[in-house]
Amino acid sequence: MKISVKKLTIMAALTAAALIIFIIEAQVPLPLPVPGAKLGLANAVTLFALFLSRGKERGADSLTAVNAFEILICRIVLGALFTGRIVAFIYSVTGGLLGFAAQASLKRFVSDKQIWVCGAAGAIFHNIGQILAAMLVTGTPAIAAYLPVLIIAGIITGVITGLIAQLTLLRIGR
Repeated sequence: MKISVKKLTIMAALTAAALIIFIIEAQVPLPLPVPGAKLGLANAVTLFALFLSRGKERGADSLTAVNAFEILICRIVLGALFTGRIVAFIYSVTGGLLGFAAQASLKRFVSDKQIWVCGAAGAIFHNIGQILAAMLVTGTPAIAAYLPVLIIAGIITGVITGLIAQLTLLRIGR
């Protein structure tokens, strides 16, 4: 499959931006009772790429939902390697896949002024995926008790990341 240099450059820049945000955010602990909780700001880049793929321009240089997924996977793999948190990879990939599936499914139903809804849904499903992974890894179903706190935090942070992606798309246009 042939990919244009422009498209590859856009994907690389978005992956780098998401990775930088992820690495910085990994260094800032949140005052929540749930270990490892983060704002998930790197997801704003993935959400931006996903909705950028909805643009009217359908040339070889335009992004697709598959490209947004590739950006997500690259960020997760590189983020685990660069931060040295290889064990966290399991949680990131599980949450990332479930969150992306929710966002990609909702994408066709929301307007450019409702991207924040996809951000919230993605964060909720990301948290559900992480809890499922934690339950499987630790064999401790009681970890599900963290889910209500994570869902509330996910709604708040998801709306924020969704608004960041939404405002960026509206600001720069397609």
